[in-house]
Amino acid sequence: MDRERISSIADIARMAGVSKSTVSRALNDSPLIGVETKERIRSIAKEHGFEIDVRARRLSLQKSGTIALVAYVYKADSVMPDAFMLGMMTGISAGLGKNDYDLLLTHVSPTDASWPRRYLEAGRVDGFIMLEAECTRRQLEALVATRAPFVLWGPPSTTNAYPSVSGDSLTGGRVATEHLVRIGRRRIAFIGGPPRELEVLDRLRGYETALRDAGLPVDPQLIAHGDYSEQSGATAMAELLDRAADLDAVFVNSDVMAITAMETLRERGREIPADVAVVGYDDIPLAHHVNPPLTTIRQDPILAGRLLAETLIERLRTGVVTSVSIPAELVVRGSA
Repeated sequence: MDRERISSIADIARMAGVSKSTVSRALNDSPLIGVETKERIRSIAKEHGFEIDVRARRLSLQKSGTIALVAYVYKADSVMPDAFMLGMMTGISAGLGKNDYDLLLTHVSPTDASWPRRYLEAGRVDGFIMLEAECTRRQLEALVATRAPFVLWGPPSTTNAYPSVSGDSLTGGRVATEHLVRIGRRRIAFIGGPPRELEVLDRLRGYETALRDAGLPVDPQLIAHGDYSEQSGATAMAELLDRAADLDAVFVNSDVMAITAMETLRERGREIPADVAVVGYDDIPLAHHVNPPLTTIRQDPILAGRLLAETLIERLRTGVVTSVSIPAELVVRGSA
């Protein structure tokens, strides 16, 4: 194929023997593509003078060059910022900026399904980054129905209707619980986020799997839920202690909730980890500084944000719908 015919990502994909998705990610320096593959694809692109002209593409397609992040609504009584969300926003901003896109933060009503069309028809944005914890089923259906370009931080679509980036919540829940079993705990409680969220259900499944594999029963009295706010962590911990005073460990679905759960344990006269071991989730910066330092499941929010940006841009440029997952890793500190 001569140089003049290299005019699209599809041409490079054919020459390199890879998918269009792989080419797009390689040209955008995605961490999901190996160094050798990146170098080969970039070499082909350079040899044939291929370059994505973002500004020209934007003008020709009358695009805004702006992506909207439909973000968490911070609760009025919250005194602790959502550090995972802030890290994710850093990654999103970096990923968009690298590709010459701007970021717009916006909040929408959970009962309003008309906003995707309004934003797109007004030309305010080219697409949306959605967060599963805030995105209702009605909103997802509206986004799909209007063919709005969007990416979801959450589980992938079963119909490949939209791209997604997710954490490995099933593994995270299992690894956290296995660690508590391994250090000798037998009455292990679970504090989840909102009970209908798929990532919460996956963490609960991981918790239950680890208990069963260890020959321990799954006791409904040891399971409670919050909403990721600090107050809900304290409230859920108090409910669990009232129901099951003999619990000797708790796996909490966010570090924010875990930190206030630890405060409740101390108020009830429990020592950590001597009486009750605690494992959190996310590995926010504050987890290093509480007393004792919090054992937690780490998932990289900056990587998550960067992948959200890249995956949506890939969808806008090529039409390719992909779903990726970031790893969950146990970080052992003083609380368990």
